[in-house]
Amino acid sequence: MLIWKGGEDLMALFFAQRVTLGKTKYSEVPSTLKPAVKEILADSGLEFLATEE
Repeated sequence: MLIWKGGEDLMALFFAQRVTLGKTKYSEVPSTLKPAVKEILADSGLEFLATEE
């Protein structure tokens, strides 16, 4: 896997978008990205989507 500077932020945005669209559950987000995804969802007013169901 190719890793570049800022790649984690981009992946967090990607997963936050998928959670928002209902394509991925928050519980399916990789554990290393969960804090950033949760922050993005909270900043968007969608913190209720960041649940471990």
